[in-house]
Amino acid sequence: MGTPEWYTINNVDELDTPALVVYPDRVKYNIGLVKTMIDDVFRLRPHVKTHKSLDVSLLMIQAGIQKFKCATIAEAEMLGMAAAPDVLLAYQPAGPKLKRFVQVIKTYPQTTYSCLVDNEDTANAISAEAVKSNIKITVYIDLNVGMNRTGIAPGADALDLYTTCLSLPGLVLMGLHAYDGHIHDSDYAVRQKRSDESMGPVFKLIDDIAAKGYPQSVLIAGGSPTFSIVSKINGIECSPGTFVYWDKGYETAYPEQPFQTAALIVARVISLPEEGRICIDLGHKSVSAENELAKRVYFLNAPELKFIGHSEEHLVAGAGKDHQYKVGDILYGLPYHVCPSVALYERAITIENKMVTSEWKTTARDRKITI
Repeated sequence: MGTPEWYTINNVDELDTPALVVYPDRVKYNIGLVKTMIDDVFRLRPHVKTHKSLDVSLLMIQAGIQKFKCATIAEAEMLGMAAAPDVLLAYQPAGPKLKRFVQVIKTYPQTTYSCLVDNEDTANAISAEAVKSNIKITVYIDLNVGMNRTGIAPGADALDLYTTCLSLPGLVLMGLHAYDGHIHDSDYAVRQKRSDESMGPVFKLIDDIAAKGYPQSVLIAGGSPTFSIVSKINGIECSPGTFVYWDKGYETAYPEQPFQTAALIVARVISLPEEGRICIDLGHKSVSAENELAKRVYFLNAPELKFIGHSEEHLVAGAGKDHQYKVGDILYGLPYHVCPSVALYERAITIENKMVTSEWKTTARDRKITI
């Protein structure tokens, strides 16, 4: 994490809190590092869900990253605004979302878009919309490799769906998508074993596809926890996302991935309600609250605090009977889960040379940008 006080902001008195702050030098370091962790930059397809930022997207493109993954129409549009060459909507569009996706494709023709499909009915719906709109829509078969959230199990049914998609007008079948978000063991050997087990049926499906004489499938697989594993498999496109900002949860769990934490939430002590306790302006609306109370935020300059209560606008902590905290004291919080924490802020304040310098809009935080 660098020197003990890399995060200090000299003009922090000008910053209202709670505030999401990012350190561009550390973001650029992480982008450079991720490129060294794979043999070919064109195998990188980072997910933008962590940062949702046009500025960060442009930094990645400037660094030579050409392929991206996203989860929302707003993120897809943001990447179109950045002129990203290749964007996968890692979501199966249905209803109005499908119509919006078609509009994004038409609005940003310099970007090649694709999406996921995991059943024949949706494949037919996407085909019909493509024909109606006089376009081609590129699709990947979404495989369920153990997360049990979306996707079709790799096997005979997936092969049938693959065959169907090849025959449908308006569709261009590019390959397979296998997200293994259920694998997040901190023990690397356990993670490796579970990853190998989850990917086995996928490779069998690829062999079955080849045996039928179909064109070679592109495989997009993995997320941040398994990136250091999947990246070693030749030819697979990898989709880490959290690396760009990193967080306390991943820093603790995956030490083999030496990314720098690059986004913090700055907070203040706002009350001393009773002896031994302090109240901080960091509620549910300011930091992701899905984890247990002790694992929502880690204060870099106050690691001894013990959290007692958390509500919409307040975080109450035990500081010890003889604590020295005063109202107005600044706390630098490292989120345990940065992705949903970032989505709580409409902008990230940039910190350079220990000074507030500018801001990066969280562009795709909104469900809709223009489309």
